[in-house]
Amino acid sequence: MNVKRAVFAAAALLLVPAAPVFAQAGGAAAPAAAQKIGILNVRQAVFSTAEGKQALAELQSQFAPRNNELDTLRKQIQDIQSRLSTGDRTLSDDEKARLTREGERLTRVAQRKQQEFEEDAQAAQGEVFERIARKMDDVMGRYARENNFTLVIDVSSQNVVVFAAPQTDVTQDIIKLYDQAFPVRASAPAPAQPGTPRPPAKQPPATKPPQQ
Repeated sequence: MNVKRAVFAAAALLLVPAAPVFAQAGGAAAPAAAQKIGILNVRQAVFSTAEGKQALAELQSQFAPRNNELDTLRKQIQDIQSRLSTGDRTLSDDEKARLTREGERLTRVAQRKQQEFEEDAQAAQGEVFERIARKMDDVMGRYARENNFTLVIDVSSQNVVVFAAPQTDVTQDIIKLYDQAFPVRASAPAPAQPGTPRPPAKQPPATKPPQQ
């Protein structure tokens, strides 16, 4: 079973209900007392690998200029709002109207660019997840077979497990095995902690003229 469906379905960052990642295939069902079950946070595992960290660092660099552009637009809108507020008694009606129109135009531009940023960032992160998850499938399958797991459950979206002993969590084992199987170049940059492309700036409020 391919693990990419465990996290990205309709969109790259939209989580779906947790589902079993894989189960030991073939053979008669083991007695209940002999079953060995583990839990795995697939999303954490993917983005905690050396390859995942490297890919996220590259995405952060790739999206930085667009994020900076959004910050600049937000500042321009805030400056116009400030001018309208402080110039309530000094600005002419024509200047107030001009500033209001410019603020509204910049707000529309910022909202459009923010939506495009979010969609592109989600798609890019989704591609990273799917690329690594496809290779991680083999690592997880081999680990489960070699360690006699009957079932390993993905808990990266909605944690439906009421209780799980710490020793049942195999996430760190999978990360270690993946890094061994798919090492990255030593010179490749990697952030200290796994993350995502920097979130876009908050949507700027619509510019309105001050109350008369």
